[in-house]
Amino acid sequence: MPFPDEEHTGTRIAHHRKRTGLTQRGLAQRIPYSYSLLTQVESGHKPASPDLVAAVAKALCIDVTALTGQPYVTELQQDRLAELIRPIREALDLYDLGADPEITPRPADQLRTSADHLCAQIRATKLYDAALELPAAIAEITTAAHRTPSSQLWATLASTYRTAHDVSVKLGYYDLSTVALDRMDWAAARASDPLLGAVRQYMRALVYFREGEYSIGRRLISSGHGILEQAPPTHERHAVTGQLHLGASIIAARASDEHAVATHLAEAGSYADQVGEAKDVHWLSFGPTNVAVHAVSAHVEMRQYGKALRYAAELEIPDDWAVSRAAHFHVDQARAQMEAGRTEAALKSIVRARRLAPQQTRYHSGARETIRGLVHVSRRTPDTLDHLAAWVGL
Repeated sequence: MPFPDEEHTGTRIAHHRKRTGLTQRGLAQRIPYSYSLLTQVESGHKPASPDLVAAVAKALCIDVTALTGQPYVTELQQDRLAELIRPIREALDLYDLGADPEITPRPADQLRTSADHLCAQIRATKLYDAALELPAAIAEITTAAHRTPSSQLWATLASTYRTAHDVSVKLGYYDLSTVALDRMDWAAARASDPLLGAVRQYMRALVYFREGEYSIGRRLISSGHGILEQAPPTHERHAVTGQLHLGASIIAARASDEHAVATHLAEAGSYADQVGEAKDVHWLSFGPTNVAVHAVSAHVEMRQYGKALRYAAELEIPDDWAVSRAAHFHVDQARAQMEAGRTEAALKSIVRARRLAPQQTRYHSGARETIRGLVHVSRRTPDTLDHLAAWVGL
């Protein structure tokens, strides 16, 4: 049963709703969810789904993080991750000071390898290691790019800024992720690489997706397609185009546009057939597997949990696929299983996500809400669920 004094997403929704002067019925009239569901979420009897949280945040004109409680500072301090954020913030802030006279950068090829290594750590969800190495890498590559400007070095710097974005998002520092994307744009423009520019628009679209601004997200995806027109029709361009369609499919799902979801998934599938598993293109993990995973996610977002689970049952994740993406899939699957009443299967999926990517899963708001939901629907919580709840700070 719920604990009235416990802080969770539902209590935060109630707090901000009251500050705005709205009753529960008043807020329910502003969002595409029922009064009954809102009352259950506020009381803690139902988990707050990401789409509901985004709708409430938009209706109350506040950031999503005000409702989710991110970043989860207590857990970040326990994992010694909180202390790594300030150096990243400083590295992003010093982009326009030119070369650092105290740094002697390595050759460009070695710097590119270093940037790729950081991307690989993110895909393996080694967030602590990536966050620890990132500030020095940004400083060194920034100095190299200012001293001997080249497209390769600016592209390498854009890659490190993209890693800063990924770290920030996964740890819940969304304000910092926006700064990182601005820096990525600054470096990508100097690299004259339309693919980088399009990837950046894709990532910006996901920022607005999280905040419930679906029309802006769609415009950013469209902008990304426009930028790609500047690139030749290569394998890499096809992969980025396909990824833009995948982003659009999830945004359309949140907007309850089922026709657009089907159209974008079909377009992405067509590009995936052409390029195969394109893991080498800007670390996107684009290909047939990602199309199938997005089909599951899209139907979860549309609250079509039965369809989502049927798609998931047909999906086989390759052993060498990005751990970060595989873990995210298991979290989505767990949400669908929980909503469909398959609580034991949902618990197994969350455990699998934790086993694959413990740091990412611990700071994933969807995983935390699913664990909370499982606790509330279980008459007697198994030891595994008790341990998971304590692990995420519930």
